[in-house]
Amino acid sequence: METAAAGGALGGDDLASSSPITAISRWTFAVSQRYQYFLDKTVPHIFYRWIACLALLFFYSLRVYFVQGFYIVTYGLGIYMLNLLIGFLSPQVDPEIEDGPTLPTRGSDEFRPFVRRLPEFKFWYSITKAFCIAFVMTFFSMFDVPVFWPILLFYWLLLFILTMKKQILHMIKYKYVPFSFGKQRYDGKRAPSAESASTSKD
Repeated sequence: METAAAGGALGGDDLASSSPITAISRWTFAVSQRYQYFLDKTVPHIFYRWIACLALLFFYSLRVYFVQGFYIVTYGLGIYMLNLLIGFLSPQVDPEIEDGPTLPTRGSDEFRPFVRRLPEFKFWYSITKAFCIAFVMTFFSMFDVPVFWPILLFYWLLLFILTMKKQILHMIKYKYVPFSFGKQRYDGKRAPSAESASTSKD
């Protein structure tokens, strides 16, 4: 009896391990691992990644131009990209909120590279994913809300100008530059970029 019960328990475990839900979860995990592996391989190829992103922008623009619609989707995409751009240009530690380390202002100060709130890889990945989602949305008429697009364009340009003006004033006030490529030390030596150290890890 005990042997039969044990055999039944083992059979139940085998049945549970071979259930459709378990198989789907294993397949999803394997696909996510392969996808993450592919993303990790693209980290050092900055130029080609952004070329692919520009290609997506080109195809999306063609799609919107030929269908003459989906301006609300495009406006939302523009607002999202503007938000990502602000994160890309902002320091990881905001000097207005915390007394974090600042860039050197004297020759005796130690060089501190600029660390972004949103690393370059995450910036690229978020924009690329947003383009893909917006492109798919253009195939569903429910997202094509009738709107006078020049008003949206004017409002977005106004928002972009005001936001960038605020960001530039923030850079001037706290004396930082959001680009560390080729930045020089105050002793005359060139300093390496610290951008690549935090891209794939974050």
